[in-house]
Amino acid sequence: MARPRKHNVSIPGLSCYLDSRTKKVYWRYKHPVTGKFHGLGTDESVAIEIAVEANSRLAEQKMRHLIQTKNEINKRLGGAATISEFLVRYKKLQEERLERGEIKLNTYKQKGSPLKVLEEFYGQRKMDEITVKDVVSILDDYKERGHNRMGQIFRKVAIDVFTEAQQVGEVPAGFNPALASKKPHVKITRQRLTLEEWVLIFNAAEKDNYFLQRGMQLAILTGQRLSDICNMKFSDIMEGCLCIEQSKTGFKLAIPLELRCNALGISLGEVISSCRDKVLSPYLLHHHHAKGKAKRGGMVKPATLTVAFSKARDSVAYEWDKNGSAPSFHEQRSLSERLYREQGIDTQVLLGHSSVIMTNKYNDTRGKGYKKLVI
Repeated sequence: MARPRKHNVSIPGLSCYLDSRTKKVYWRYKHPVTGKFHGLGTDESVAIEIAVEANSRLAEQKMRHLIQTKNEINKRLGGAATISEFLVRYKKLQEERLERGEIKLNTYKQKGSPLKVLEEFYGQRKMDEITVKDVVSILDDYKERGHNRMGQIFRKVAIDVFTEAQQVGEVPAGFNPALASKKPHVKITRQRLTLEEWVLIFNAAEKDNYFLQRGMQLAILTGQRLSDICNMKFSDIMEGCLCIEQSKTGFKLAIPLELRCNALGISLGEVISSCRDKVLSPYLLHHHHAKGKAKRGGMVKPATLTVAFSKARDSVAYEWDKNGSAPSFHEQRSLSERLYREQGIDTQVLLGHSSVIMTNKYNDTRGKGYKKLVI
Protein backbone atom coordinates (compact mmCIF):
# COMPACT_ATOMS: atom_id res chain seq x y z
CA MET A 1 0.00 0.00 0.00
CA ALA A 2 1.42 3.39 -0.96
CA ARG A 3 0.33 6.96 -0.34
CA PRO A 4 -0.82 9.00 -3.35
CA ARG A 5 1.36 11.95 -4.20
CA LYS A 6 -1.16 14.70 -5.05
CA HIS A 7 -4.15 14.90 -2.73
CA ASN A 8 -4.35 17.91 -0.41
CA VAL A 9 -6.89 16.83 2.22
CA SER A 10 -7.70 19.20 5.10
CA ILE A 11 -10.85 17.52 6.45
CA PRO A 12 -10.28 15.93 9.88
CA GLY A 13 -10.35 12.12 9.78
CA LEU A 14 -10.33 11.89 5.98
CA SER A 15 -7.35 10.34 4.20
CA CYS A 16 -6.56 8.35 1.05
CA TYR A 17 -4.13 5.69 -0.13
CA LEU A 18 -3.01 4.17 -3.42
CA ASP A 19 -3.72 0.47 -3.88
CA SER A 20 -0.62 -1.00 -5.54
CA ARG A 21 -2.62 -3.85 -7.04
CA THR A 22 -5.40 -1.86 -8.73
CA LYS A 23 -3.45 1.42 -9.04
CA LYS A 24 -6.56 3.23 -7.72
CA VAL A 25 -6.86 5.83 -4.96
CA TYR A 26 -9.16 4.78 -2.13
CA TRP A 27 -10.63 7.08 0.54
CA ARG A 28 -11.24 6.31 4.18
CA TYR A 29 -12.49 8.01 7.34
CA LYS A 30 -11.01 7.51 10.79
CA HIS A 31 -13.52 7.79 13.64
CA PRO A 32 -12.06 10.27 16.17
CA VAL A 33 -13.39 8.32 19.17
CA THR A 34 -12.99 4.64 18.25
CA GLY A 35 -10.00 5.12 15.93
CA LYS A 36 -11.59 2.69 13.48
CA PHE A 37 -11.19 3.27 9.71
CA HIS A 38 -14.25 3.26 7.45
CA GLY A 39 -13.80 2.72 3.70
CA LEU A 40 -15.43 5.36 1.49
CA GLY A 41 -14.58 4.09 -2.01
CA THR A 42 -12.80 5.83 -4.86
CA ASP A 43 -15.02 8.88 -5.48
CA GLU A 44 -13.29 11.85 -3.86
CA SER A 45 -16.32 14.18 -3.88
CA VAL A 46 -18.53 11.55 -2.21
CA ALA A 47 -15.84 10.80 0.38
CA ILE A 48 -15.48 14.49 1.23
CA GLU A 49 -19.24 14.92 1.58
CA ILE A 50 -19.50 11.89 3.90
CA ALA A 51 -16.56 13.02 6.04
CA VAL A 52 -17.95 16.55 6.41
CA GLU A 53 -21.38 15.19 7.39
CA ALA A 54 -19.79 12.74 9.88
CA ASN A 55 -17.77 15.50 11.53
CA SER A 56 -20.85 17.72 11.68
CA ARG A 57 -22.91 15.03 13.41
CA LEU A 58 -20.13 14.20 15.86
CA ALA A 59 -19.74 17.89 16.71
CA GLU A 60 -23.50 18.18 17.25
CA GLN A 61 -23.50 15.13 19.56
CA LYS A 62 -20.58 16.56 21.50
CA MET A 63 -22.33 19.91 21.87
CA ARG A 64 -25.54 18.25 23.08
CA HIS A 65 -23.54 16.28 25.62
CA LEU A 66 -21.79 19.45 26.84
CA ILE A 67 -25.11 21.29 27.13
CA GLN A 68 -26.70 18.37 28.97
CA THR A 69 -23.76 18.22 31.39
CA LYS A 70 -23.95 21.98 31.91
CA ASN A 71 -27.70 21.80 32.62
CA GLU A 72 -27.26 18.94 35.07
CA ILE A 73 -24.60 20.90 36.97
CA ASN A 74 -26.83 23.96 36.87
CA LYS A 75 -29.72 21.96 38.35
CA ARG A 76 -27.56 20.62 41.17
CA LEU A 77 -26.47 24.17 41.98
CA GLY A 78 -30.08 25.33 42.03
CA GLY A 79 -29.90 27.66 39.00
CA ALA A 80 -32.78 28.58 36.68
CA ALA A 81 -33.82 26.20 33.91
CA THR A 82 -33.02 26.94 30.28
CA ILE A 83 -35.77 27.94 27.87
CA SER A 84 -35.68 24.46 26.27
CA GLU A 85 -35.93 22.72 29.64
CA PHE A 86 -38.84 24.80 30.83
CA LEU A 87 -40.74 24.56 27.55
CA VAL A 88 -40.94 20.79 28.02
CA ARG A 89 -42.70 21.45 31.31
CA TYR A 90 -44.80 24.27 29.85
CA LYS A 91 -46.08 22.11 26.99
CA LYS A 92 -47.09 19.41 29.47
CA LEU A 93 -48.97 22.02 31.52
CA GLN A 94 -50.84 23.13 28.37
CA GLU A 95 -51.77 19.54 27.55
CA GLU A 96 -53.20 19.14 31.06
CA ARG A 97 -55.15 22.39 30.71
CA LEU A 98 -56.54 21.18 27.38
CA GLU A 99 -57.64 17.89 28.94
CA ARG A 100 -59.38 19.75 31.78
CA GLY A 101 -61.16 21.99 29.26
CA GLU A 102 -59.46 25.17 30.52
CA ILE A 103 -58.23 26.03 27.01
CA LYS A 104 -59.62 25.22 23.58
CA LEU A 105 -57.88 23.01 21.00
CA ASN A 106 -57.32 25.97 18.67
CA THR A 107 -55.62 27.91 21.48
CA TYR A 108 -53.41 24.93 22.21
CA LYS A 109 -52.42 24.56 18.55
CA GLN A 110 -51.83 28.30 18.14
CA LYS A 111 -49.07 28.19 20.76
CA GLY A 112 -46.99 25.68 18.79
CA SER A 113 -45.29 28.06 16.35
CA PRO A 114 -44.37 30.79 18.90
CA LEU A 115 -42.89 28.18 21.26
CA LYS A 116 -40.80 26.79 18.42
CA VAL A 117 -39.49 30.27 17.59
CA LEU A 118 -38.68 31.00 21.24
CA GLU A 119 -36.70 27.77 21.50
CA GLU A 120 -34.86 28.34 18.21
CA PHE A 121 -33.72 31.80 19.29
CA TYR A 122 -32.92 31.26 22.96
CA GLY A 123 -33.30 27.56 23.73
CA GLN A 124 -30.02 27.24 25.67
CA ARG A 125 -30.35 30.53 27.55
CA LYS A 126 -31.47 30.48 31.18
CA MET A 127 -35.00 31.71 31.83
CA ASP A 128 -33.84 34.53 34.11
CA GLU A 129 -31.26 35.70 31.56
CA ILE A 130 -33.83 36.65 28.91
CA THR A 131 -34.19 40.42 28.55
CA VAL A 132 -36.75 42.75 27.01
CA LYS A 133 -34.28 43.34 24.17
CA ASP A 134 -34.24 39.60 23.46
CA VAL A 135 -38.02 39.55 23.09
CA VAL A 136 -38.02 42.76 21.01
CA SER A 137 -35.46 41.27 18.59
CA ILE A 138 -37.91 38.46 17.78
CA LEU A 139 -40.79 40.92 17.43
CA ASP A 140 -38.65 43.05 15.10
CA ASP A 141 -37.99 39.95 12.99
CA TYR A 142 -41.74 39.43 12.59
CA LYS A 143 -42.17 43.11 11.77
CA GLU A 144 -39.49 43.08 9.07
CA ARG A 145 -41.26 40.18 7.38
CA GLY A 146 -44.62 41.97 7.58
CA HIS A 147 -46.04 39.44 10.07
CA ASN A 148 -47.17 41.81 12.83
CA ARG A 149 -50.17 39.65 13.68
CA MET A 150 -47.88 36.66 14.28
CA GLY A 151 -45.73 38.98 16.39
CA GLN A 152 -48.76 39.74 18.55
CA ILE A 153 -49.42 36.03 19.03
CA PHE A 154 -45.75 35.35 19.88
CA ARG A 155 -45.76 38.12 22.50
CA LYS A 156 -48.97 36.80 24.06
CA VAL A 157 -47.57 33.25 24.29
CA ALA A 158 -44.21 34.47 25.63
CA ILE A 159 -46.01 36.43 28.36
CA ASP A 160 -47.85 33.25 29.34
CA VAL A 161 -44.60 31.23 29.37
CA PHE A 162 -42.93 33.62 31.83
CA THR A 163 -46.12 33.86 33.90
CA GLU A 164 -46.11 30.08 34.30
CA ALA A 165 -42.37 30.21 35.09
CA GLN A 166 -43.08 32.66 37.91
CA GLN A 167 -45.76 30.41 39.36
CA VAL A 168 -43.43 27.41 39.59
CA GLY A 169 -40.47 29.42 40.88
CA GLU A 170 -38.21 29.25 37.82
CA VAL A 171 -37.96 33.04 37.70
CA PRO A 172 -38.48 35.70 40.39
CA ALA A 173 -41.98 37.06 41.00
CA GLY A 174 -42.77 39.84 38.52
CA PHE A 175 -40.06 38.77 36.05
CA ASN A 176 -41.66 38.91 32.60
CA PRO A 177 -39.58 40.53 29.82
CA ALA A 178 -42.29 39.79 27.23
CA LEU A 179 -44.86 41.79 29.19
CA ALA A 180 -42.58 44.83 29.17
CA SER A 181 -42.25 44.73 25.37
CA LYS A 182 -44.51 46.84 23.15
CA LYS A 183 -47.39 45.07 21.45
CA PRO A 184 -46.94 45.04 17.63
CA HIS A 185 -49.46 47.25 15.84
CA VAL A 186 -51.67 45.58 13.25
CA LYS A 187 -53.58 47.75 10.83
CA ILE A 188 -56.83 46.05 9.83
CA THR A 189 -57.46 46.59 6.12
CA ARG A 190 -60.52 44.34 5.79
CA GLN A 191 -63.66 46.33 5.07
CA ARG A 192 -66.80 46.20 7.12
CA LEU A 193 -69.90 44.85 5.40
CA THR A 194 -72.91 47.11 4.88
CA LEU A 195 -76.50 45.88 4.67
CA GLU A 196 -76.68 46.89 1.01
CA GLU A 197 -73.54 44.87 0.22
CA TRP A 198 -74.89 41.92 2.21
CA VAL A 199 -78.05 41.91 0.05
CA LEU A 200 -75.93 41.85 -3.12
CA ILE A 201 -74.00 38.79 -1.90
CA PHE A 202 -77.17 37.11 -0.59
CA ASN A 203 -78.86 37.41 -3.99
CA ALA A 204 -75.74 36.09 -5.75
CA ALA A 205 -75.61 33.13 -3.35
CA GLU A 206 -78.90 31.78 -4.72
CA LYS A 207 -77.22 30.75 -7.99
CA ASP A 208 -74.80 28.09 -6.74
CA ASN A 209 -74.93 27.26 -3.04
CA TYR A 210 -78.18 26.02 -1.52
CA PHE A 211 -76.72 26.26 2.04
CA LEU A 212 -75.06 29.68 1.75
CA GLN A 213 -78.20 31.80 1.96
CA ARG A 214 -79.32 29.95 5.10
CA GLY A 215 -75.82 30.33 6.52
CA MET A 216 -75.80 34.07 5.84
CA GLN A 217 -79.21 34.48 7.47
CA LEU A 218 -78.08 32.54 10.54
CA ALA A 219 -74.95 34.72 10.73
CA ILE A 220 -77.05 37.89 10.90
CA LEU A 221 -79.88 36.52 13.05
CA THR A 222 -77.58 34.93 15.66
CA GLY A 223 -74.41 37.07 15.43
CA GLN A 224 -72.31 33.96 16.04
CA ARG A 225 -68.90 32.92 14.71
CA LEU A 226 -68.43 30.81 11.59
CA SER A 227 -67.56 27.55 13.39
CA ASP A 228 -70.50 27.88 15.79
CA ILE A 229 -72.92 28.44 12.90
CA CYS A 230 -71.69 25.28 11.17
CA ASN A 231 -72.12 23.30 14.41
CA MET A 232 -75.73 24.35 14.99
CA LYS A 233 -78.10 21.37 15.29
CA PHE A 234 -81.87 21.01 15.41
CA SER A 235 -81.39 19.28 18.77
CA ASP A 236 -79.97 22.58 20.12
CA ILE A 237 -83.50 24.01 20.08
CA MET A 238 -84.90 23.82 23.61
CA GLU A 239 -87.85 25.59 25.21
CA GLY A 240 -88.27 27.99 22.32
CA CYS A 241 -84.58 28.95 22.15
CA LEU A 242 -81.57 28.04 20.03
CA CYS A 243 -78.95 27.05 22.63
CA ILE A 244 -75.31 27.67 21.73
CA GLU A 245 -72.05 26.96 23.54
CA GLN A 246 -69.43 29.08 21.81
CA SER A 247 -66.42 26.98 20.80
CA LYS A 248 -63.95 29.84 21.31
CA THR A 249 -64.98 31.01 24.78
CA GLY A 250 -67.29 28.32 26.16
CA PHE A 251 -69.95 31.02 26.68
CA LYS A 252 -73.47 29.53 26.79
CA LEU A 253 -76.24 31.48 25.11
CA ALA A 254 -79.95 30.83 24.54
CA ILE A 255 -81.39 32.89 21.67
CA PRO A 256 -85.22 33.05 21.53
CA LEU A 257 -86.61 31.82 18.22
CA GLU A 258 -88.87 34.89 18.05
CA LEU A 259 -85.80 37.16 17.82
CA ARG A 260 -86.40 39.22 14.72
CA CYS A 261 -83.96 41.25 12.63
CA ASN A 262 -86.02 44.19 11.43
CA ALA A 263 -83.56 45.05 8.64
CA LEU A 264 -84.04 41.61 7.06
CA GLY A 265 -87.69 41.29 8.03
CA ILE A 266 -87.30 37.73 9.28
CA SER A 267 -87.11 35.91 12.62
CA LEU A 268 -84.66 33.24 13.78
CA GLY A 269 -87.47 30.70 13.97
CA GLU A 270 -88.38 31.34 10.33
CA VAL A 271 -84.76 30.85 9.21
CA ILE A 272 -84.52 27.57 11.14
CA SER A 273 -87.77 26.38 9.57
CA SER A 274 -86.30 27.04 6.11
CA CYS A 275 -83.34 24.82 7.07
CA ARG A 276 -85.70 21.85 7.43
CA ASP A 277 -85.93 20.11 4.06
CA LYS A 278 -86.22 16.66 2.48
CA VAL A 279 -82.66 15.75 3.49
CA LEU A 280 -82.47 14.08 6.91
CA SER A 281 -79.71 15.76 8.91
CA PRO A 282 -79.02 16.79 12.51
CA TYR A 283 -77.39 20.03 11.29
CA LEU A 284 -79.13 23.27 10.34
CA LEU A 285 -76.61 23.71 7.52
CA HIS A 286 -76.08 20.44 5.66
CA HIS A 287 -75.17 19.01 2.28
CA HIS A 288 -77.91 17.90 -0.10
CA HIS A 289 -75.62 15.68 -2.16
CA ALA A 290 -72.56 13.54 -1.56
CA LYS A 291 -69.56 15.22 -3.17
CA GLY A 292 -65.90 14.51 -2.46
CA LYS A 293 -65.56 14.07 1.31
CA ALA A 294 -68.95 15.68 1.92
CA LYS A 295 -71.79 13.28 2.70
CA ARG A 296 -75.48 13.81 2.04
CA GLY A 297 -76.88 15.30 5.24
CA GLY A 298 -73.40 15.95 6.61
CA MET A 299 -72.29 19.17 8.26
CA VAL A 300 -71.13 22.03 6.04
CA LYS A 301 -67.55 22.66 7.13
CA PRO A 302 -66.43 26.23 8.00
CA ALA A 303 -63.93 26.23 5.12
CA THR A 304 -66.67 25.21 2.67
CA LEU A 305 -68.99 27.95 3.89
CA THR A 306 -66.40 30.72 3.79
CA VAL A 307 -65.22 29.70 0.29
CA ALA A 308 -68.82 29.71 -0.93
CA PHE A 309 -69.29 33.18 0.56
CA SER A 310 -66.14 34.50 -1.13
CA LYS A 311 -67.21 32.99 -4.45
CA ALA A 312 -70.64 34.63 -4.27
CA ARG A 313 -69.11 37.95 -3.18
CA ASP A 314 -66.60 37.97 -6.04
CA SER A 315 -69.32 37.16 -8.58
CA VAL A 316 -71.00 40.50 -7.82
CA ALA A 317 -70.03 43.43 -10.06
CA TYR A 318 -68.82 45.61 -7.20
CA GLU A 319 -65.52 47.35 -6.30
CA TRP A 320 -64.73 45.35 -3.17
CA ASP A 321 -61.10 46.46 -3.00
CA LYS A 322 -61.89 50.18 -3.22
CA ASN A 323 -61.45 50.85 0.52
CA GLY A 324 -59.31 47.88 1.57
CA SER A 325 -59.52 44.11 1.30
CA ALA A 326 -62.92 42.55 0.63
CA PRO A 327 -65.14 41.66 3.62
CA SER A 328 -65.08 38.02 4.71
CA PHE A 329 -67.86 35.82 6.12
CA HIS A 330 -66.83 36.90 9.63
CA GLU A 331 -67.79 40.51 8.88
CA GLN A 332 -71.44 39.48 9.14
CA ARG A 333 -70.87 39.27 12.90
CA SER A 334 -70.12 43.00 12.97
CA LEU A 335 -73.08 43.76 10.70
CA SER A 336 -75.34 41.73 13.01
CA GLU A 337 -74.12 43.73 16.02
CA ARG A 338 -74.76 47.05 14.31
CA LEU A 339 -78.24 46.10 13.10
CA TYR A 340 -79.32 44.74 16.48
CA ARG A 341 -77.87 47.68 18.41
CA GLU A 342 -80.17 49.95 16.40
CA GLN A 343 -83.06 47.76 17.60
CA GLY A 344 -81.95 48.12 21.23
CA ILE A 345 -80.84 44.48 21.61
CA ASP A 346 -78.11 43.71 24.18
CA THR A 347 -75.39 42.87 21.64
CA GLN A 348 -72.73 42.19 24.28
CA VAL A 349 -74.75 39.19 25.46
CA LEU A 350 -75.61 38.15 21.90
CA LEU A 351 -71.98 38.11 20.77
CA GLY A 352 -70.83 36.51 24.02
CA HIS A 353 -68.27 39.15 24.93
CA SER A 354 -67.01 39.48 28.49
CA SER A 355 -66.26 43.15 27.88
CA VAL A 356 -68.34 45.87 26.23
CA ILE A 357 -65.07 47.26 24.84
CA MET A 358 -64.81 44.26 22.51
CA THR A 359 -68.46 44.64 21.48
CA ASN A 360 -67.84 48.30 20.63
CA LYS A 361 -65.03 47.22 18.29
CA TYR A 362 -67.61 45.28 16.28
CA ASN A 363 -69.79 48.40 16.19
CA ASP A 364 -66.95 50.36 14.56
CA THR A 365 -67.61 50.75 10.81
CA ARG A 366 -63.88 51.49 10.15
CA GLY A 367 -64.74 54.68 8.32
CA LYS A 368 -67.42 53.08 6.16
CA GLY A 369 -70.62 55.08 6.37
CA TYR A 370 -71.81 57.86 8.68
CA LYS A 371 -72.75 57.77 12.33
CA LYS A 372 -76.28 59.12 12.69
CA LEU A 373 -76.95 61.63 15.46
CA VAL A 374 -80.00 60.68 17.50
CA ILE A 375 -82.11 63.75 18.43
